Amino acid sequence: MATKGHNEVKESLREMTRIFRPKDPKKFVREYVRKYRIMGGYEEELTHLVEMEMGKLNSSVS
Repeated sequence: MATKGHNEVKESLREMTRIFRPKDPKKFVREYVRKYRIMGGYEEELTHLVEMEMGKLNSSVS
């Protein structure tokens, strides 16, 4: 994945996380990767990104 494309994927995933607030980050990332045809090998990194974003959302709500 190219750097520019990689950053676009991350930003899109952050935005989708804020909108949908998934219960299961791994399942959310798997569906995202499948739906948007993201190359394999990035699922773990993207899952970590979703978990961090969920942490931010949960801490700002409290």
